[in-house]
Amino acid sequence: MSAATRFFHADDLLVQIYHSETAMAQDAAKIVQQYLNDLLQQQNQVSVLLATGKSQIRFIDALIALGNLDWSRICLFHLDEYLGIGAEHPASFRYYLRERVEMRVFPQQFHYIQGDALEPIAECDRYTQLLQAQPIDLCCLGIGENGHLAFNDPAVANFQDPASIKLVKLDEVNRQQQVNTQNFPSIELVPQYAFTVTIPTICAARKIICLAPESRKAKIVKRILQGDISPDCPASILRRQQQATLFLDIHSMEHLKIVLSNF
Repeated sequence: MSAATRFFHADDLLVQIYHSETAMAQDAAKIVQQYLNDLLQQQNQVSVLLATGKSQIRFIDALIALGNLDWSRICLFHLDEYLGIGAEHPASFRYYLRERVEMRVFPQQFHYIQGDALEPIAECDRYTQLLQAQPIDLCCLGIGENGHLAFNDPAVANFQDPASIKLVKLDEVNRQQQVNTQNFPSIELVPQYAFTVTIPTICAARKIICLAPESRKAKIVKRILQGDISPDCPASILRRQQQATLFLDIHSMEHLKIVLSNF
């Protein structure tokens, strides 16, 4: 049984609210562990798309701490990567996921986007083939302060995107967020371009969990749940996904007055 304090639906999207980020992360981890174990009883392996960022850290730690999960039958992918940054760069998402996930659980495979590939278009083709080789059983997401999913910022988000992964230019809100969360010391050092898995690829996952804690996400959470469903707010597409759950803490839902009145 979930430890969420409150549940509600925004169109097709299930929203669960918790009194703390820790409780949110722990409950999300239990839900994911149970889901993956149920799948592993039915199929030989499962495929998971992972996000990075501050919102994922407690969740990842909680999932690994739970144990009782056969990672040797789990194939991992990730959602995005900066263009031109090597795997040893401390802000690289490959570095983040290798240190926080791969070297702790030793999955069957971890398919990384090669951010420093000499031929970025060929890298998109290579990763497309990997993504299309099997269905994605689970996609774990965060939400950017501009509403982005992965690096699908409003200017480049396409709900009917024909690509599975593409190269995009990052907007200034996104790049400043990387500085605010201490991934880079200044905006001048944040890469201008990145690889991103596209919106349709994310939405094709059999299950989606999206974690959006903290007050800095409160304004965009309100827009996602109560505004128009539009590429201008990319994460609003989650409201059309019956397989998706959005996890909030009391701080990230603080602008949802209709919910607060009954919280």
